[in-house]
Amino acid sequence: MDLAFTLKELVGILDDVAVDGEFDGCISGIASLSEAVSGDVSFLGNLKYRSEVKGCRASVIFLPVDFAGTPSKGQVYLRTKNPSLALARVTQTIEHKLWPKPSPGVHPKAFVDETAVIEKSVHVGPLCSVGAQTVIEAGVSLGAGVHVGRSVRVGQNSRLMPGVVVHDYCELGQEVILQAGCVIGSDGYGYETTSEGHVRVPQIGKVVIEDFVEVGANSTVDRARFKETRIGEGTKIDNLVQIAHNVKIGRNCLIVAQAGVSGSTVLENNVVLGGQSGVAGHLHIGEGVSVAGQSGVSKSLNAGDMVRGTPAFPYLAFQRIAALQKRLPEFFKRLKTLEQICDPKDKS
Repeated sequence: MDLAFTLKELVGILDDVAVDGEFDGCISGIASLSEAVSGDVSFLGNLKYRSEVKGCRASVIFLPVDFAGTPSKGQVYLRTKNPSLALARVTQTIEHKLWPKPSPGVHPKAFVDETAVIEKSVHVGPLCSVGAQTVIEAGVSLGAGVHVGRSVRVGQNSRLMPGVVVHDYCELGQEVILQAGCVIGSDGYGYETTSEGHVRVPQIGKVVIEDFVEVGANSTVDRARFKETRIGEGTKIDNLVQIAHNVKIGRNCLIVAQAGVSGSTVLENNVVLGGQSGVAGHLHIGEGVSVAGQSGVSKSLNAGDMVRGTPAFPYLAFQRIAALQKRLPEFFKRLKTLEQICDPKDKS
């Protein structure tokens, strides 16, 4: 793959970057500080790796604005407020080169219902199916094997990767990205238990995904029992995440891999759920809450809370308890000594 950039082209992608040093060659790769070689671009995104900058062989290194040091001969330091974000801007350009937008048109092996409305600039890949009365807006790309049910709306410039399923009546906003294999609008999990067994509760609602949302590979967002399950604008959902029926997620939330949110729970804006964390049903999680990985949330949380553990409790308290747990053998020995002093007859 061709990743060739000149330094001038690289700087042109970015805003507010200070150039220190000279490099006349082509940049042809991206690597970490420890693995980079001549011709690569690298970055210091975490200050704990700052000692690796001096020996780094990359031709171009993104650094914080206050980083002290001088580049080697034939090397350039690009100082910027956020080196990781600067590199992300560069890789966005590379991404467009590696995976260019597919040409508009409907593949001959795709099925599109005659009542569906598809804009001329839409790409429909092989083995796709688009249901009746569905609307696919301008600039949308449907990868191979995507299924879009009936009466669905897919907003402008959204991208549905291979194998995505969007069930009937769901709504996707603009520039939504659904990664391979994710399922939107599948049946919510609901049963009433009787003496004769478990009676299925039909889920007759829908899913609404607002603008600029991304949903990772093989994640699922269940449709509501009634009304809607909603994912707020700008929220990013990782791979293998389960969002249950009637959940409402606010704007700009981050939900990391293998997390799960149970039915009818509300997440306000800017909530972060760490990997493998779980949130019980019918809870209210306040704005800006942060839940550490592998935590279990069993009660509602106030805005700004930071929690960890199962059941989840305040993060700092968890850290103190974890530190004390390491000293339990020592405490046990000291307690035993005190018991023997108080009762010398006790030899156990």
